Amino acid sequence: METAIYTASDISCNHCKMHIEKAVGALPGVAAVTVEVPAKKVTVQYDATRIKPARIEATLAEEGYPVG
Repeated sequence: METAIYTASDISCNHCKMHIEKAVGALPGVAAVTVEVPAKKVTVQYDATRIKPARIEATLAEEGYPVG
């Protein structure tokens, strides 16, 4: 299991948290998603044989939370 940590400045509330956890958590190969609203941080545990970090980043961007 790998861990990726992203910062998305558009995270502002619990709705954002739930939205991200649902969208990223539905990706095949993602085991866990944790969103820290005050820190604007997304932590993703994933199986590197099933999903690449670029796909996670793309999903975040598609959902309105580009990482940077």
